[in-house]
Amino acid sequence: MEFVLEHGKKSHSECSTLILPALSIGNVGQLAVDLLISSTGTEKIGYLDDPNIFPCVGNDAFGPLPHGDLALPLEVYDSVSCNLTYVQQRSPVVKGMMVQFAQNLADFAIAAGMKHVIVLSSLDFGRWKKVDMSSGMPIHYLSSTNADGSDNDYEKLGWKRLQEYSPSQGRWQYLSTVAEGNIVEESSVPFNDDLEKDEDYYASLPFAALFSCFKARGLKVTCLLCYCSEGDNICDSFNLAEAACKISGLRLSDCHAGEDREWITPLSWKSVYGPPPDMEMF
Repeated sequence: MEFVLEHGKKSHSECSTLILPALSIGNVGQLAVDLLISSTGTEKIGYLDDPNIFPCVGNDAFGPLPHGDLALPLEVYDSVSCNLTYVQQRSPVVKGMMVQFAQNLADFAIAAGMKHVIVLSSLDFGRWKKVDMSSGMPIHYLSSTNADGSDNDYEKLGWKRLQEYSPSQGRWQYLSTVAEGNIVEESSVPFNDDLEKDEDYYASLPFAALFSCFKARGLKVTCLLCYCSEGDNICDSFNLAEAACKISGLRLSDCHAGEDREWITPLSWKSVYGPPPDMEMF
């Protein structure tokens, strides 16, 4: 993975918390990162080039008006006022290369001097066994603070640890082993091929590989997760973005000096298929 700075831009060492999505059902993680980028006074400083992700281009996601800027598969944004770095991912990972991709991202985070990585993702609502929405849609989490994935500070916020996380279970153990650079024959691990077992399903998702690889590099890593279905998941993205604010110490009022603003929705949310193209491109 190569980090390419845009002309005239520089990275900022004070931005020591990295927030990024893990692609999953409903694209909630990506929507939440878009919301954070558009609301926290960021600038795009460059992009990441990795052979394990499909190439793509798209319209400028943020605006406020389209200017013909192309969106790339992996873009890097800094918010100096909030000491945050974002990586936005807009293209899926090549099948079978998720662990390698996660290892490359972990190497980037180490080289960039990150101290805490926050991964935003979603889970299939159909897998949720104990549905309790008495206090709204809860945030689930997975933390590297304790071996069992728990964190007392997050419990005080009313969040729920991902119960299906079991570091000694086959697929989770496999992820941990390969994340540490050890070679393991996948055929030797007792996987459930149809992923009917919950522990196998959750460990097969992109957030699990990211969690394992960041943790193996000694980084503090937190996964914030919400259950959803395919469809309009904008409300879920607000909840996930607000959760990221709580653990990163982010206050939107600090990002808009002299302005009475809160969330700023990105340009790409103005239509189902994103913003109209800038005709000057053609």
